[in-house]
Amino acid sequence: MTTTEETAPSQVTDRIQRITMPKWGLSMESGKVTDWFVAEGDELSEGQDICEIDTDKIAGALESTWTGTVRALVVDTMVDVPVGGTIALLADADVPQEEVDAALAQAREQLASGDIVDDSGPRLGTVEVDGVTIAYAVLEPEEPTTAAPVVFVHGYGGDKDSWMFVQEPVSAHHATYAIDLPGHGASGKDVGAGTVESLAATVVGFLDALELSGVHLVGHSMGGAVVTAVAGDPAAAGRVLSLTLVSPAGFGPEINAEYIRGFASAQTRRELKPHLVQLFADQSLVQRQLIDDLLKYKRIDGVDVALATLAGSLLDGDGSGVDVTAAQASFGGPTVVVWGAEDRIVPASNAAALDGRATVQVVAGAGHMAHMEKPHEVVSAIHSAIHEATGGA
Repeated sequence: MTTTEETAPSQVTDRIQRITMPKWGLSMESGKVTDWFVAEGDELSEGQDICEIDTDKIAGALESTWTGTVRALVVDTMVDVPVGGTIALLADADVPQEEVDAALAQAREQLASGDIVDDSGPRLGTVEVDGVTIAYAVLEPEEPTTAAPVVFVHGYGGDKDSWMFVQEPVSAHHATYAIDLPGHGASGKDVGAGTVESLAATVVGFLDALELSGVHLVGHSMGGAVVTAVAGDPAAAGRVLSLTLVSPAGFGPEINAEYIRGFASAQTRRELKPHLVQLFADQSLVQRQLIDDLLKYKRIDGVDVALATLAGSLLDGDGSGVDVTAAQASFGGPTVVVWGAEDRIVPASNAAALDGRATVQVVAGAGHMAHMEKPHEVVSAIHSAIHEATGGA
């Protein structure tokens, strides 16, 4: 197996910390602050929402990975800011106001000139697993850590970018890896048998290639079933430390077969949008760019066959064709499940199949994509699973 990576510079910190426009997704170039949740003089803590940011694809809250006093808000709302541009400044109370004012002037001058160094965003890489290229994105803490890494696995028709609101805050303390499963994103389009077991073998191959011996796994929908299959494999005993599942497939019989088949067959914006709006409690999140990007993906050679093959494995008639309850019981480790109360794809009623073997959190105001609509709750669930696995360490 071979690996390649592209390296991006890391953010430099000093007495004055810069909060910058994040890079949510590899294609994001800019965003707008639509609402500030903090003001100058506020004490900012890790995990706190800083502001609402709107991109050409989706809007979401920027969750803090910083602590300190907000000394300046650099940009007004509804102003386009390039990725990496400074939007706010933090500094302790003993930092003179003159230093903050100088940093504020410099930040605004850089925004005005367009002289922005984008030191945000993930490091990209690929590995070869059984002859298939698997793409991934890495975000790591600024300081070296001995904490076990966290690996994110997306759902049917998704990609590594779907973790855009979750991966960054988790990476404050853990190395994080978001992968593209076969048939998705920048990975090869050959899905082989297209079963949960074959996808699980790919994830294990990915862990082997990067020599990740002990990991916390996070999976959404189909990816939830995949990581559960990995955890329940006797050959992986002791390798998976915890599971965090978001609307996982493979637990209970209920699944929206019409959505899966409709997503696989849709060829136009008009055909695709009615299916995509079922993913979210807030349907306004389905913006034109999101639809266009998915159509572009679906027109790549091999994607139609991949999606059809996977759909055939996910479904048994109009019900679920996947059952990973035995795998989760075999794992026996910490499992935290987040379900959107308004999930219309894999409804929360399926949680009954867990039979008390997991901590289940049903989140109001979220649909199938809780990690995009309510990322703070998903980040908290990941931390809870990690905390339980490490005994509170």
